[in-house]
Amino acid sequence: MARAQGCCLFDTAIGPCAIAWADDVLAGVQLPETTRAGTLARLRRHVGAGVPECEPPSFVQGAIARIQALLAGAKDDLADLPLDLASVPPFHQRVYAVTRAIPPGEVLTYGEVARRLGEPGAARAVGQALGHNPFAPVVPCHRVLAAGGKSGGFSAEGGTNTKLRMLEIEQARLGQGPGLFD
Repeated sequence: MARAQGCCLFDTAIGPCAIAWADDVLAGVQLPETTRAGTLARLRRHVGAGVPECEPPSFVQGAIARIQALLAGAKDDLADLPLDLASVPPFHQRVYAVTRAIPPGEVLTYGEVARRLGEPGAARAVGQALGHNPFAPVVPCHRVLAAGGKSGGFSAEGGTNTKLRMLEIEQARLGQGPGLFD
């Protein structure tokens, strides 16, 4: 993901996020850290330390507006936003494709993602791939839970509290039953 041309911070309902782009794809998206500078620094670890902070092009402005709406409760899956996957390992790409297909308000377990990949024993590998996700929440790793509906891990600042907050915003449902927070 070293081909990023620019990046910027933007405010959301859960705090300041960051985004980077190259040509016509998103090179990285970062959920909030403790500080704005920390958010930008973590993004740059994925997309390159020298990526300049600048005004985003129109396609990125559109992506930002949609991410802001999602984090405020809109039901947009963001699945059509183009991502730079060139340096993402093939297994991670497969995990991200399955994860991007999970609609807002729904969840899968790591094991269910592994089964959808045709690799039922790969739940831990799915978790590791999602732990390296450079596109959260466009690749909605917060929608993947541990077995039994437990929160599992989450590498964003705030850990599982952030994950559960994002699921609460989406009014997440487990199966056909009530929401996680009903």
